[in-house]
Order: sequence, then C-alpha cells, then structure tokens
Amino acid sequence: PRWIQGLSPEPRWIQGLSPEPRWIQGLSPEPYMVQGELQSPHSAFVVILLSLFLLLILFQLIPLPSGFLKILSPKTLELRNSLSIFDSQLLTLNSKFQISFFPFATQIEFFKWLILSGLFFFLIYWRHSNRDIIHLILVIMLVGVAESLYGMFEFFSGHKYILHLNMEARIASVTGTFINRNYFAGYLLMVIPLSVGFLFSREATQIGRFRGWRERLVSLDGKTLLIGFCVIVMILGLLFSASRMGISSLLLSFTLLSLLFISPTKEQKFSRTSILILGLALLWAAWIGLDFVISRFLTSSEDFKGRWVFWANTFQIFKDFPIFGSGLGTFTWVFPMYRSFHLIGIATHAENDFLQLASEVGVIGIGLLLILFLFFFYKAISGISLLSYRESGRYIGIGGLVGIVALMLHSIVERNIQVPSNAFLYTILWAIVLRISFTKKVNT
Repeated sequence: PRWIQGLSPEPRWIQGLSPEPRWIQGLSPEPYMVQGELQSPHSAFVVILLSLFLLLILFQLIPLPSGFLKILSPKTLELRNSLSIFDSQLLTLNSKFQISFFPFATQIEFFKWLILSGLFFFLIYWRHSNRDIIHLILVIMLVGVAESLYGMFEFFSGHKYILHLNMEARIASVTGTFINRNYFAGYLLMVIPLSVGFLFSREATQIGRFRGWRERLVSLDGKTLLIGFCVIVMILGLLFSASRMGISSLLLSFTLLSLLFISPTKEQKFSRTSILILGLALLWAAWIGLDFVISRFLTSSEDFKGRWVFWANTFQIFKDFPIFGSGLGTFTWVFPMYRSFHLIGIATHAENDFLQLASEVGVIGIGLLLILFLFFFYKAISGISLLSYRESGRYIGIGGLVGIVALMLHSIVERNIQVPSNAFLYTILWAIVLRISFTKKVNT
C-alpha cells in the first residue's frame, strides 16, 4: 500500500543524492548520437595518432647520451657543442642533451597540444542536443561580430585603443582585440563560413516550397535577416583588416560556399544567396572606402620576396633537423642561427605554419599530423555527403569545413594555427564537423 511505499529505504531526499546527477550524466562518455562511432576502431586510430604526436614532443624533452643524440639528431649535438664554453670533446663523451634546443618552450607547447586534444575529445564525447550545438555556434558568431564592431569602431573613430592599451602607433587597420590584422582575419575566416552555413541551415526545410525569390524574401523572419546582417558585418571587418591573404581566402570561401550550397530543386550553377551576401558587403565596404585596402595589394610583391627568404631559411632548419625537428616551440631561438638577412627585432614565426611546424617536429611529427588531417577530412566529406539537402546539419558541416580549409590556406603565408584563440576555434570546428558527419551513420 501507499503508506508502506512512503517508508521506502530510498526516499526522495536520498534519491537526490544519486551518484550520477544530471549535470554529471551530461558528461557521459556514451552519448547516443555518436555511440557507434566512439566504439569503432576509427576512434582508436585518432587516439593513437594524437598520442604518438604527444609522445614525440615528450621524447624531445628526454636527456639523451651524446653518442645516441649524435645518431638521432647530429645537428643538435653540434650546436650544443658550438655554443658551450666547455671542452666540446668532454661534452661529447660524458654529457646528455635533449633533442629540443629550448626544452622549456617545448614543455609549454606540449601542454598547449595536450589541452587542445582534451578539448577535442571532450566535444566529441559530449552528450548534447542539437540545441546545444546551435547555442555554441551562436556564441562563436556573436564573438566574431563583437570583434568586428569593436575593431571598426576603434579604427574609424581614431581612438585606436585595444581595451586599455594605446595602440595608435600600431593600428593601421581593423584588428579587433587581436592587435595583429592577420590573426584577426584568420579568426573571422573560420567564423564567417560557419555562420553562412548556420544561415542556410535555418532555411533547409523550406527548400522547394517557394516559386520565386519574391516569395522566399517575404518568408524570411527577423532572426534569419539578423544572422545575414551579422555575416555582412564580419565580412566588413575582414575586408577592413587589409589582410591580403585573409581577403583572398575569404573570396575562395564564398566561391566554395556558392558551389556547395546549390539548391537541388533548381537548375543553378551557384548559390545566389551566398553571392548576394558577399556582394552587399563589398558594396557597403566600397561606399565606406577601400583605398587603403587596395594599396596593400599593390605592395604584395615586395612582401612576398621577404617571406620567400624567411621560408628558405626555415627550410634550412628542416634540412638540418629532418627526423625529430629542433623541438616544438623553438623556432624563435633557432632561427637567428640560420637568418641570412638583417632584421630589427626578433622573428617569432616563419610566416608559414606548416613549414615552421615541420622544422620543429621533423618528418615524423608533420607526417602524423598530415595523416590525421587527411583522415578527418575524408571522414567529414564522406559523412556530410550522406546528409540530404533538407537536413540542417549538412549546411553547418559544410560551413565549418570551408572555414577549416580557409584557415589552412591562410596559414600558408601567415601565422594562424599557433595563435591560441585561432587554435581553439580550429579545434572546435573540427569537433562540430565530425560530430555532424558521425550522427547520420549512427541514426541510420
């Protein structure tokens, strides 16, 4: 009877002390949407590749006997001896050295990569709903809009402050809070395509329901128009950053989006909506004035010559440290020994993320990352291609993947992936894209 049930050994107040409350259940490692994929050997393959890369970084920090180091990285031992004030023969016989030329910097980079790997797996295993993904995308988009508006306000108002710092001597374009125009452009290159994909995802279920563009325009709600306006604001921010490769990558992004967002119900060779958004942003920017942006493109040849010398010197580092590299994060300290030109200040990066990474981790490290990237890219394309045109995840996945490709292109001539904010967003985009590509496989 009911009065006996009230004497249950587990009354309600005790049940509230359950060892797995709701907020912990949200961190369950076996969410429904990706359960099949997480138990597949593909997940183990990713773990193995990332673990091997992290172990490689740790191996660069282990003191090795001079004789063994001479076999693995003879240039490291040579530089250690040449920079030592002691007898080089005595050092060769009795001393131990790490492969990393500057172990403390390598330790810092190790923890950065460890945190990024943890963030990636957390997002992959995170038990969330579609609404949570939408909230995450909205936060990413709003941050991009806020950075763009703040950067344009500081630049065009003449205030030229970044938060509380007076940057009048350094701000020559819109930079948001990034200070460097290229870091700012790299961030927006990921946010803009993702936001465009989110915009298209809202209209995915309406494909084929309208007879013409007039009916489609009338059907748009205020939220959709607001998202479109936010995308235009971010495009303006990127254009006025005057980042030449950033603008070029943006044009490539919209080329891909216009080709990939074609409506299957109409005989179109490109997406008119994508072209319209870019066209409106370009018209608005031209009305404000693009003179200083155009002048930046006129000096591209001279800057490219300087970058080419940077790359040649960095490639020489890779040739001297081909297998294990000079140590992750050691470029700043190794590059002065290879620099063939006069430079005022310190070179902190090689103006090419991939070449610098190759010089720091060698063939083994860059090979592991290349295999991981190709695997992710294949899984993303194969998963997204299975989604129908009426599924919103298709457009978000394509937008995120285009943002990843745009940043990779920008990183060929600029530093981007090494910037913490861009690295975190890059990791988040991969997690979103792969979750979307995995979802279809499990549900079917």
